[in-house]
Amino acid sequence: MATHIKNLSPFERASSENRRVGRVAEQKPLLEASRWLTRERSSINEQHLQICRIPAPTFFEQQRAEWLRGQFESWGWKAKLDRAGNVIASFGENDGTRPFVLSAHLDTVYAPSRPEEVFLSPDGRFIGPGVSDNGAGLAALMALGRILPEIPDLGRLAESTLLVANVGEEGEGNLSGMRYLCRQSASLGGIRAFLVLDGPSTDHITTQALASRRFEITFTGPGGHSWNDSGTPNPVHAISAAISAFSQFVENRTAPERKARLAYNFGIIEGGSSINSIPAAARAKLDLRSEDSLVLEDLSAFLSSAVEAGLERENRGARGARLSAKIKELGARPGGGLPQDSPLLATIRAVDYHLNIRSKADCASTDANIPLSLGLPAVSIGAGGQGGGAHTREEWYQPEGREAGLRRILLILASLLHTDGVEVSARV
Repeated sequence: MATHIKNLSPFERASSENRRVGRVAEQKPLLEASRWLTRERSSINEQHLQICRIPAPTFFEQQRAEWLRGQFESWGWKAKLDRAGNVIASFGENDGTRPFVLSAHLDTVYAPSRPEEVFLSPDGRFIGPGVSDNGAGLAALMALGRILPEIPDLGRLAESTLLVANVGEEGEGNLSGMRYLCRQSASLGGIRAFLVLDGPSTDHITTQALASRRFEITFTGPGGHSWNDSGTPNPVHAISAAISAFSQFVENRTAPERKARLAYNFGIIEGGSSINSIPAAARAKLDLRSEDSLVLEDLSAFLSSAVEAGLERENRGARGARLSAKIKELGARPGGGLPQDSPLLATIRAVDYHLNIRSKADCASTDANIPLSLGLPAVSIGAGGQGGGAHTREEWYQPEGREAGLRRILLILASLLHTDGVEVSARV
């Protein structure tokens, strides 16, 4: 970008950026790409359904990854699976770092047990686990994987973009695929933008990484008969007391210096085998999230206190053997944020202005957490269309409006490439 633009007021800078993006959008390759997206609407929908019918629960994404690798290769990309299981696709002869990373996660919370569980409903919606999160993102990644090589004048953009379908985004995957990608990239400083495609909605730009920590709490004891062994400490009672104490602590937090938003969820509670048996074990899994990493530290510290209180309460009148407890951290997602004056954010805002998309910056937990925590420019955005029922077996996706989302992604990449005066059709 020209040096004098740095001296403009925020309004003048935004106006200049809007004009620049408008000029990029009128370039012949972008206009041709827009026509291609309209023409290939049906084939994009079909590939969306096809990939969602391949089960890919977290930790078991390989079948879907292998299929997608084959698709990229058939479109002219050099594609491989890295040691984490991510699909990595590059175009052209350049084997160095690409300035842009376009990614979408492969895994889903639930997976279809048979292909027929993912289907097209009479009202035009896709129904089935993972069709929105992250079928929408993967379908967009495939659409870009097809259009960039197919339109010769988009050659420079294809050669500048690394396509990544990564593993381990959901649940206890703990962002493992994106962690590995960033850890293995020797020249992260050369990456100008991570564009993460997650879900369908175009009304948000995730610029703030929502930090989280996840724990498993386990109480164990001797167990026994509910009458004959009365007085034996009960792990279910102890874990219930710990959960109650933790919940009351969170509800009573009033310290003015800790006003950041937070959320906690005991998503799994297990224990016992029959109504007349004292359980030998009980466990719970807890998800903690906050916009403030210090709040997470406070909550994590109090979790230990709550578990100790539950243990002491149940062991107080114990006859014989006592309970023991263990807290295991299952994962942690780092926080981070994109500066408000980031060129990446300015470009996206200008693209949304040009396409008449109303969007706002938000905070969420996505694959973008990892590059943002490393101080790298990254956002997570929706891929177009509409969706709902995420993380359920009744998930749905409506492809109407998908083309606007795909044009948005393409124009963002083209505008970023054009920042230094490089035409999208130029060759390396």
